[in-house]
Amino acid sequence: MSHAVKIVPRSKLAERIREVRAEGRTLAMANGLFDLLHVGHLRYLRGARAEADLLLVAVNSDASARRLKGPTRPITTVEERAELLAGFSCVDLVTVFEEDSVEPLLREVRPDVHCKGTDYTVESVPEAAVARELGIRIAIVGDPKNHATSEIVERLEGGS
Repeated sequence: MSHAVKIVPRSKLAERIREVRAEGRTLAMANGLFDLLHVGHLRYLRGARAEADLLLVAVNSDASARRLKGPTRPITTVEERAELLAGFSCVDLVTVFEEDSVEPLLREVRPDVHCKGTDYTVESVPEAAVARELGIRIAIVGDPKNHATSEIVERLEGGS
């Protein structure tokens, strides 16, 4: 599948999800900024993909990234981040969301599994209440959180 086919505008996402459901396939969803991709991102996405037949990755828009991380972020545009994510073999679909929380997208997509990294527990996932309400299983996936874009940026700027 080409990278461009994997990137699905939010306006077309419901149609793609209906196709997935019609095929009887399960869907996992992971989300994040994915700014300056690193090995922790790859391990998180591989772990998420192992939870279902397909993996949808929801990427924060540039405006959302700025609101969440500050005026100097993101470092790379959402178009570049989406294309890079689509290049991973473990990623089946990529979409962009404008909100600061992925909760509205969870309500729209209703994946079988909502995947979060190991910096969370099932109880501490910010979207846990919505996931419970919708019957979405939460999976904690990936390796220990020893990688962070913020730390990479700090090192590049001459920090510790």
